[in-house]
Amino acid sequence: MKNYSPSEDWDLIIKGHTSLFDIKFNDLWNYRDLLVMFVKRDFVSFYKQTILGPLWFFIQPIFTTIVFSFVFGNLAGISTDGLPKYLFYLTGITSWTYFSDCLSKTSTVFRDNASIFGKVYFPRLIMPLSIVASNLVRFGVQLLLMLCMMLYFYLFPIEGTSFHVTYGIFLFPALILLMALLGLGLGLIITALTTKYRDLTFLVTFGVQLLMYATTVIYPLSYAKEKGYAFIVELNPMTGIIEAFRYAFLGRGELTIYSLGYSILVTIIIFFLGILIFNKTEKNFVDTI
Repeated sequence: MKNYSPSEDWDLIIKGHTSLFDIKFNDLWNYRDLLVMFVKRDFVSFYKQTILGPLWFFIQPIFTTIVFSFVFGNLAGISTDGLPKYLFYLTGITSWTYFSDCLSKTSTVFRDNASIFGKVYFPRLIMPLSIVASNLVRFGVQLLLMLCMMLYFYLFPIEGTSFHVTYGIFLFPALILLMALLGLGLGLIITALTTKYRDLTFLVTFGVQLLMYATTVIYPLSYAKEKGYAFIVELNPMTGIIEAFRYAFLGRGELTIYSLGYSILVTIIIFFLGILIFNKTEKNFVDTI
């Protein structure tokens, strides 16, 4: 008599996680069509009932850049290291926005999708990955805006300012990956904790905004060193990433092995810690959320 084997009758067998490191990369690849669908859903649902639609991709960074230039550049008189003010702030805003969007939206994955998670099976990691991917579209549009502004200031330079693209541009894909992994890792940790501690949701709302001031978005690292609090700013892993991003495109900023190496190390630790906590929480979060 032939022994019965479930694998002979089923193409897919769903099992619980056997360990925290059981990520099931094969399932993520098999559900890649679902990932694409979620990306389209996020894009369409967010702008479906808006008048200007995707134009908000341009409007938000433009107005933020204007406000930053007026408040921090003109009123506060903060140096921009010889760069055009609008270009300096736009580079910081473009990179920071991608990171903060990945973090903020990933941090509410369990709460926002509890009804879906409780009804049908798919790799839960697909949802936060789709958030990172959909935000990449917005980042690409804002990057295009930044390149257009670079072209404008190249053709119509402002006296006393200058910029140039450096060899750091070859690190651009790695910098995007670092921003995505850091935002994803922190978001996974927070969304896992918010299944029990809802207060963290309110903390993230204004915490991300406060964190921006501990990053070189509105001031250069040289200004922080001049004021004597650079060691605090450099503890933020996004500082090394933004400085490298600004150095790559504008030739100003600090790109060193130490700063970038520190950002890479912290990002890897946070990302894998987020994966482990997420895997542990997804087993029973439906019972607690």
